[in-house]
Amino acid sequence: MPIPVDPVERLSLPLALSGLAAAGPLRRAGRRLGIETVRDLLFHLPRRYDDLRELMQLANLHYVPDGTVVSARVRVTAVRVQQTWRRKVQVTTAYLEDDTGAAEATWFGRRFVERRLHEGDEIFVSGKLKRRGFTMVIEGPDFQPASAVSLLHVGRIVPVYRLTAGVSAARLRAAMREALDRDGRAYPEYLPPKLRREAAAPPIGEALESVHYPPDFEARDAALLRLAYDELLALQIGMVARRRSRGRDLAAPIAVDDARDAAVRAALEASLARKLGFEAPLTPDQSQTIGEIRADLARATPMLRLVQGDVGSGKTAVAAWALAAAALAGRQAAMLAPTDLLARQHLATVAALLDDLGIPVTLLTGSLEAKARRNALEAIASGQAPVVVGTHALLQESVSFADLGLAVVDEQHRFGVEQRGSLEAKGGSGRQPHVLLMTATPIPRTLGQVIYADLDVSTLRGAPAGRVPIRTGIRRPVELEGTWRKVREEADAGHRTFVVVPRIGPAAGSDAKDGAGGAEADDEGWAGDDELPDEDVETAWAAAAEAEYERLRGELAPLRVGLVHGRLKAVDRDREMARFRDGELDVLVGTTVVEVGVDVAEATMMVIEGAERFGLAQLHQLRGRVGRGTADSFCVLVSEAAEGTTEHERLRAVAATSDGFELAERDFELRREGNVLGLAQSGLPRLRVATLTNPDHRELASLARLHAEALVDDEGRLPADLPDLARELETGWLARVFAGDPASAA
Repeated sequence: MPIPVDPVERLSLPLALSGLAAAGPLRRAGRRLGIETVRDLLFHLPRRYDDLRELMQLANLHYVPDGTVVSARVRVTAVRVQQTWRRKVQVTTAYLEDDTGAAEATWFGRRFVERRLHEGDEIFVSGKLKRRGFTMVIEGPDFQPASAVSLLHVGRIVPVYRLTAGVSAARLRAAMREALDRDGRAYPEYLPPKLRREAAAPPIGEALESVHYPPDFEARDAALLRLAYDELLALQIGMVARRRSRGRDLAAPIAVDDARDAAVRAALEASLARKLGFEAPLTPDQSQTIGEIRADLARATPMLRLVQGDVGSGKTAVAAWALAAAALAGRQAAMLAPTDLLARQHLATVAALLDDLGIPVTLLTGSLEAKARRNALEAIASGQAPVVVGTHALLQESVSFADLGLAVVDEQHRFGVEQRGSLEAKGGSGRQPHVLLMTATPIPRTLGQVIYADLDVSTLRGAPAGRVPIRTGIRRPVELEGTWRKVREEADAGHRTFVVVPRIGPAAGSDAKDGAGGAEADDEGWAGDDELPDEDVETAWAAAAEAEYERLRGELAPLRVGLVHGRLKAVDRDREMARFRDGELDVLVGTTVVEVGVDVAEATMMVIEGAERFGLAQLHQLRGRVGRGTADSFCVLVSEAAEGTTEHERLRAVAATSDGFELAERDFELRREGNVLGLAQSGLPRLRVATLTNPDHRELASLARLHAEALVDDEGRLPADLPDLARELETGWLARVFAGDPASAA
């Protein structure tokens, strides 16, 4: 098949048909990196850069600390190959010299080195330095002939990419160079000239060149700003378009008069009082949010409101008010939960809250037996189910509502825009249902201005009456004897404990540097856990949880210990959490799948191991799994972080306050980017480059919003004279941002 001449067509070519020299290896392994087309390759961005522009003299290596990445121009005086005794691994050693001194370079298991290096070769070499007595050794270095026209691995600012088994750093750089030379410079410009001028953005072809092989860091930074602006523009155009398009939709108003409003509020407060054993009026935040929802429901345009509330702030009571309002108006209302266990928990909670109003609640999940499912579907279709609580089963084509007026989506970040759209499409009669989204993750104000710009947002800050404060302390791993003693005491009192193990990989907030010193991946895989693909990280994380589970079964015997992690089937995970909820387990060991899950009033202790590896907001969410009853509750942050370090200060912040919004802002201030490009940016997983921890990017976000408002018409469409931009948003590298749902990014 001939290679297309049109650069736009070439960008969409699968690697196997691209004609690139590295297409074979990349085709096999690139899928694990998300590289399937030429465009994917060009936008596989570096995770950091090593500054290897300075070529050192070998004599000066004696003054360089071990572990430093160094570069030098050298002559090869000899190449030797031998096997290690222990693992029978082949070691290749090259003996190097320049006019000032000598050194060695070693490679383990790299047969190709022996074939490529010969006595007398002049090469550039770059790698980590290690002393062996008086000998300076460069371990596993990259190298290139000194006669090479283009230096890719040494003597320049070198890009460091995320790798996978079967794709070496050198091979990926060479493939990127080839793709840039053929297709990168010809990448079609899609930004209108006016926008590019106002954003001070270089042409896209120039930006791609400089982001991969920058002549200097100034050019790299300009390229990154261009790509960050493009992402923010795509995000803002998508939000503006959805908001304006939604403004043209119609919804049947749900009017709630003062008398009905008062009756529903009174019923909720009475139900809460019965549960808690004392008077429990709605908080001011709950009352204000209910008023905002009431005003939205009365309009003929569909509501799209997000309720963000701190842990235990009473979001479910607010949702119950909305469900009751729709049902009492003769409409149907549905509440969508991400798991079977949460759906059943909401069934019990919402049914109790609506009991005084005489409103029945129907459950629909994938685990229902055939007869129960059939009965539920018939009740929903006939309108005899005024309020339905369910999982993804609600989205199936077989589910037909008689008159869906309101959809409530709990933990909305776990549902995509298409899934929400499937539920909204069940409104029928050409009218959209009103939509209420809920999240238990407080969003920093600056971040919220971007990702929630197309939503109406209500905030619940104050905790309802009776909420038990959680005592939080920091302990070192060697100081846990008292903690495990307390776990046994709590179990004897009928209480339960969560134990959470940390994710395998770099600690939250860890730095990555622009210059030398970072871990470089080798030909066979990765240099560290931070380079593992998500699949392998999940497996390693699950293994860590299983190891701790086995250890604690002995440490805490005869207590009953359970285990949950992301590698378990959903049904098995829900079953184990249900056993914990029902008192069949005293201790539940797991990963952060317990962060948002079953509400266990008897859970009074949360032990978080490796606490410095979590973000502040996530620590707060985990802590919120306890203290839901009336008993004293405790959170133990286990960490080896030394006092005075940033990691320890972050934990002190968690221990000092129970305000999730304050912690979210603090987390936003303290969080360092996981890499130069912000690939690990919390809260915006779809953005590869833009990160709002960068003040320059925050300014770009404001500019992008202004541009999006000017570009998108009243019907949510781009002008017809911008086909290149429209194509890039629909099918290019920006498609995942433009088509994504900002509400699902939190």
